[in-house]
Amino acid sequence: MNIEHSVNAFEKAQNLIPGGVNSPVRAFKSVGGIPRFIQSGEGAYLIDVDGNRYVDYVQSWGPLIFGHRDESIENAVIEAVKHGLSFGAPTEAESELAELIIDIYDSIEKIRFVSSGTEAVMSAIRLARGFTGRDDIVKFTGCYHGHSDALLVQAGSGAVTFGTPSSPGVPADFTKHTLLAEYNNIESVKKCFQDSPGIACVIIEPIAGNMGLVPATKDFLAELRKLCDKHGALLIFDEVMSGFRACLHGAESITGTKPDLVTLGKVIGGGMPVGAFGGRRDIMAHLSPEGGVYQAGTLSGNPVAMAAGLASIRKIKANARLYGVLEERAKRLMEGFAKAAAKHAIPLQTDVRGSMFGFFFNCSHVANFADALKSDTARFARFHAAMLDEGFYFACSQFETGFIATAITDTMIEETITAADRIFGEIK
Repeated sequence: MNIEHSVNAFEKAQNLIPGGVNSPVRAFKSVGGIPRFIQSGEGAYLIDVDGNRYVDYVQSWGPLIFGHRDESIENAVIEAVKHGLSFGAPTEAESELAELIIDIYDSIEKIRFVSSGTEAVMSAIRLARGFTGRDDIVKFTGCYHGHSDALLVQAGSGAVTFGTPSSPGVPADFTKHTLLAEYNNIESVKKCFQDSPGIACVIIEPIAGNMGLVPATKDFLAELRKLCDKHGALLIFDEVMSGFRACLHGAESITGTKPDLVTLGKVIGGGMPVGAFGGRRDIMAHLSPEGGVYQAGTLSGNPVAMAAGLASIRKIKANARLYGVLEERAKRLMEGFAKAAAKHAIPLQTDVRGSMFGFFFNCSHVANFADALKSDTARFARFHAAMLDEGFYFACSQFETGFIATAITDTMIEETITAADRIFGEIK
């Protein structure tokens, strides 16, 4: 496969942009090789600057549930652009998208739009602190909630549950109120409540997608709900990735656990930059200008993003059965991978939630980040490079999730399995 133009583009970008990319994982550091510079997208495919075509199992990291350049979303954006790119003033489209999401999500009674998932989570946590009058928060190792200072945290040493910064440039004082717990381990959460008298909220990806696909168990989330109720803390579901991806009505409809606040992004923007946080009416009433918790944004509720989001969610709602189709294809892909891996004596763990899928080169079931870290990342890197050469574009990290779009056909799934079978034989 010729990638000369991508090589040249990457060399140029590295002289102009740190690492040559505007989001770190895109640099292919964890898998090696040269990142493909993309010229266009078309349905299920990415086309790079050298003209190579790839079946895209990343779909812009989740938003493109209907694939690239969906006609209805594209037309909605074009029509919105004709009226202006940004107003810095309210539009009816904001209320229309808000009403649509509130009608679908039982746990959301009011919602506020922002411009990114990071901003949504940061604002939801500020709101939780303002509502409860407390400072400490609990997050889980391996769950990514954006790059705001308080959430770039790794576990402390020994028995200490309070976090220390995992990135230079984040002062320790900014993370001293962040406590770390282990995903799917309720005893670790109980210890956090023992260590802190003032926990404002527990934030969790109910379907984690940033350590690979690792869903929380129903029992764990139910116990988490009880703990929050017992101690007067809020429960926040971070569904920036899983919202409208795993199912129509959110993780609460799968798990049976209802959060107090939910963060959303990706699919609700149809490919445009957008985020949102919403929840109980009494909590949201503490948000400015109704309450004293301040949050603002020049591009919040951007009319072009709202148009794309409306087109995306309306199309999903009108075709709710698509989740069954996408899940069936995701399961077929993962079952095919598992069967092919077993044929070549390669240990592989797989999982599926709706249109989301994940696989680990790992001997044991993955229930948390510590389990995920036992995966064979070197083998994943070889697999990733070989599949890319075959024309299949997977997330460039063992610790990311894959996505099925409606544009990905049954034939494409079978072709992917066939290629994976051949490659497993080469990397065993």
